[in-house]
Amino acid sequence: MRISPTCITAIGISAALAGCGETRPDPEQIARGKKIYVQHCATCHGMKLEGQPNWQARLPNGRMPAPPHDESGHTWHHTDQVLFGITRNGLVPPYAPKGYESDMPAFAGKLSDEEIRAVLAYLKSHWTSPDLLSARAEMIRNMEKR
Repeated sequence: MRISPTCITAIGISAALAGCGETRPDPEQIARGKKIYVQHCATCHGMKLEGQPNWQARLPNGRMPAPPHDESGHTWHHTDQVLFGITRNGLVPPYAPKGYESDMPAFAGKLSDEEIRAVLAYLKSHWTSPDLLSARAEMIRNMEKR
């Protein structure tokens, strides 16, 4: 019996998520998340989750460009709770220092909590490398110990 690369990736994701208390990805939720992402997020964060060019360098107005949400960015370093809070409330305390200026809007009132969770499921579905999943699982375990 031959196992497809897609199946191997799904098994790897499931195993890594099982080790860090995260649930398995729901294909329907991911599909909904993709549609919502394209409509509300891709303008800044890119159709391929690539972020804006030079995303680590400040713009002339002092604000930071939109980061990528693929494995090359730092989004995966944040817990689901933090990612949900930033998406729902924008980059405000406790997710950023008081007075921090950002182009990241708050989506509360525009997206339901379930729609935000679907977008996050879509983002997370792109984090597939074993090293990243292992590091994320360790980070989440360490956060839970606090």
